[in-house]
Amino acid sequence: MSDLSQKITGYDLWHLKLPVTSRRDHGIGSVEGACEVVILRLTSEDGAHGFGEASPWSVFTGTPEATFAALDRYLRPVVLGAKVGDRSAIMARAAYAVAHCTEAKAALETALLDLAGRISNVSVWSLLGGKCRDAIPLSCSIANPDFAQDIDLLARLHDDGVRIVKLKTGFKDHAFDIMRLEYLAQNCPEFSVRVDYNQGLNIEDAPAQVRDVARFAPDFIEQPVRAHHFGMMAKLRQMTDVPLLADESVFGPEDMERAARDGICDGVSIKIMKSGSLTRGQTVARIAAAHGLTAYGGDMFEAGLAHLAGTHMIAATPEITLGCEFYQASYFLKEDILEEPFKVRNGQVCVPDGPGLGGKPDLGKLDHYAVSKAVAA
Repeated sequence: MSDLSQKITGYDLWHLKLPVTSRRDHGIGSVEGACEVVILRLTSEDGAHGFGEASPWSVFTGTPEATFAALDRYLRPVVLGAKVGDRSAIMARAAYAVAHCTEAKAALETALLDLAGRISNVSVWSLLGGKCRDAIPLSCSIANPDFAQDIDLLARLHDDGVRIVKLKTGFKDHAFDIMRLEYLAQNCPEFSVRVDYNQGLNIEDAPAQVRDVARFAPDFIEQPVRAHHFGMMAKLRQMTDVPLLADESVFGPEDMERAARDGICDGVSIKIMKSGSLTRGQTVARIAAAHGLTAYGGDMFEAGLAHLAGTHMIAATPEITLGCEFYQASYFLKEDILEEPFKVRNGQVCVPDGPGLGGKPDLGKLDHYAVSKAVAA
């Protein structure tokens, strides 16, 4: 069978723990040793496969254990026996089968798109409206508490043609943040610099510290305070000419409507793990653009499969204009899970043209790094 009316007959899961090369500190937490993701594989009646990745973080979107349970216990009955082409209906049922669990729903929609694309022999970006770009500028985060190691990373990025970095701030003290900004300004003028607090500032210190950072004229300053402090976000936005971006304050379209209405930001980080699907991520971007706000493609602690999903979303969404952060597969994981490396050339993420996502995970690696599985015999 080659049509999308065939049913989904297989549903397999892997919970992976993937070793990483260094520690990374963000305003709300750290990752060291390994990051954890959940991989979903759907199988159609004719034996075709579609893959999706959920990339949770306990302090941000949720836990890998909850993601695995959501996919295994609550979303499995929604999917098995449904038609491959009924993606909208499946996702509508998934929205109410389990609350929240946006990473699980993102993995589900990714796998549905990948499966439909492979059966139809078209790329996922074509299923999302068509391609508007062939390459996406890559930003890499500078987040190691040992800045000497990040200096080595900067040299590698320079050699690879990457010209955008995002400095993670607010996890040590203000002096550490200023020292690194001064280093970048004096020694790395070729890099465009962005700043991301990941909610790391308290509301008492935020005005003075954001004002200090704004003196370095970064491309933008992202999410200085906790997600619910909409009033302070609006105040900080009015204090400086440097654009203020929202991340944790905006998960899906509903949050974007409120953020635009309350004037808390000049742009937004769009992550499919927050929005709950690629299509909802596109909706966030379009709402932002309708209000004159910018957007870029953010990510969680992801492997290459999630990077591919985000790449297809950005490729089909002209409103996302500030590049992407899909660097972990190349610069953070000790080993990615894809059969072929996630493709970055001269500081640009390359948009795949193959069927589905244009890449798939190595099943041997999934089994090697799995801490739990729910795989049919």
